[in-house]
Amino acid sequence: MRKTFASGLIALLPAIFAPAAFAQEADTAPTVELPAATVSKVMTAAVDSFIRPGYDAFQTSAEDMTATMKTLCAAPSQANYDAAKTGFGKLAANWAHIEIVRTGPVIEQNRFERILFYPDRKSTGLKQVQAVLAKSDETATDPKTLATKSVATQGLGALEYLLFGTGSDTLVTGNDFRCRYSAAVAENVGNVAAEISGIWDAPDGIQKAWEQPGADNPAFRTGSEAITGLLGILVHGAEAVRDQRIETFYKGADKAKFPKQALFWRSENTWPMVKANLDGLSALLTTSGMVELLPEKDRVIVAATEEKLKSMSTLASGMTPDLEKAVEDSADRKKLDTLLADGKDVIAKLNDGYGGAIGLSSGFSFADGD
Repeated sequence: MRKTFASGLIALLPAIFAPAAFAQEADTAPTVELPAATVSKVMTAAVDSFIRPGYDAFQTSAEDMTATMKTLCAAPSQANYDAAKTGFGKLAANWAHIEIVRTGPVIEQNRFERILFYPDRKSTGLKQVQAVLAKSDETATDPKTLATKSVATQGLGALEYLLFGTGSDTLVTGNDFRCRYSAAVAENVGNVAAEISGIWDAPDGIQKAWEQPGADNPAFRTGSEAITGLLGILVHGAEAVRDQRIETFYKGADKAKFPKQALFWRSENTWPMVKANLDGLSALLTTSGMVELLPEKDRVIVAATEEKLKSMSTLASGMTPDLEKAVEDSADRKKLDTLLADGKDVIAKLNDGYGGAIGLSSGFSFADGD
């Protein structure tokens, strides 16, 4: 087998096949129409070289995770448990790489939240997963019925707690219910991934709408609208790294720190997720060939953005995995401050630099924050 996200990050992005959304975008698209052939080339590269392969890789890793969990359930052991924890890290990283695409089928039918319910400042997910465990709710061990439950109980956040949270060590010696619930979560995530991949792979659906902007296109009426939407993915993806991945637990050395509000702090996958997000942004910017839409004199903007994203990725990979230690260590706090500053710089380069170079008005901004 191959409700709405409560965030301003997607507020300006087009809802695919919802023409009304573009009435609000009409005044924000570049005033000078971009070359149609180059736009089509860029959008096709974005879809065929980044988006579709990204979802396919995520689906494959979810299927691998499901198989790994079923092996653990059938033969509990330290080795099989370790394999499951390693598999989770791979699955999470594959999601983070494509997670930046917060538009299209992934934001329909609660798919995004079913994969990852975050941020969760009230610990709703933790409480609901703990309730499932306390009741040994058998309906949570069947992917079909699990899919009808709260999004907080059926995605990566739930799986991380099951594998790394309180009581997870019982999986080594055999905790049948917890293991079967974990396997169902992995399979459910795989099913959602398969739905998304299937929609993107359909040749006459969203794939065609993205690759061939036109007057009768329900997604992008012009090439300028298409590139504005693609740029929006990058800007909002960069904002998500800063706002949701880092500022959720660290806003500065002189401010309160909340390491246990960081995504996947239990499994020490916070920084691998940040790195994969940044690498995803860099990959989309590079593989799409967006630089080809800029005048020669402005192409340095893309090179500078790529360089900054790569330096941020390197910095993230060198962070202390234990978040509680990281926020107390002066060297790590300096790195955190650099990541926050560099994140704002990336957003400015994309929003103001690239946006301005393709003709977006000087007053236009994708940004939600400061």
